[in-house]
Amino acid sequence: MNYNVRGENIEVTPAIRDYVEKKISKLERYFTEAPEAKVNVNLRFNQDKSSKVEVTIPLPNLVLRAEETNIDMYAGIDLISDKLERQIRKHKTKVNRKFREKGDFPITFAASDNTEVVDHDEEDLELVRTKRFDLKPMDSEEAILQMNLLGHSFYVFNNSETNRTNVVYKRKDGRYGLIETH
Repeated sequence: MNYNVRGENIEVTPAIRDYVEKKISKLERYFTEAPEAKVNVNLRFNQDKSSKVEVTIPLPNLVLRAEETNIDMYAGIDLISDKLERQIRKHKTKVNRKFREKGDFPITFAASDNTEVVDHDEEDLELVRTKRFDLKPMDSEEAILQMNLLGHSFYVFNNSETNRTNVVYKRKDGRYGLIETH
């Protein structure tokens, strides 16, 4: 894997880079061939002395992504590694179940004797409710007000300026984001 380690408000020292590469490279054991993946790692120190670690690994049929905020950056890197490992296991279980039903097996992941495969129930992906509603034309400010009135974390609306479907959402930092469709 190729590593791109960036730092915001922090200098990425060789020790930090080595620690990130050592932890993330352990994920390679799950693949039959080491993927030619580009691992993007973003390390950031916030004003409240906490650190945020973000890792993105784009693979051919899957994007592994995790982020963690922690006082200790090294602990955050450890937690990210665990999160990514859980994502791989979950994907591996899902893919293997799908191909078992069809009768052939993929060769996407390497088998490992010490790997515990957690078989997630189908309920993990069960759709439990469907809502239908008309999209009201409005601007993004009005959509944010509607979202807050409803107490939701996102709101789908028809943008009156572009006449396209958009989504406003509340970010973890308390600010708002807008997703626009093409």
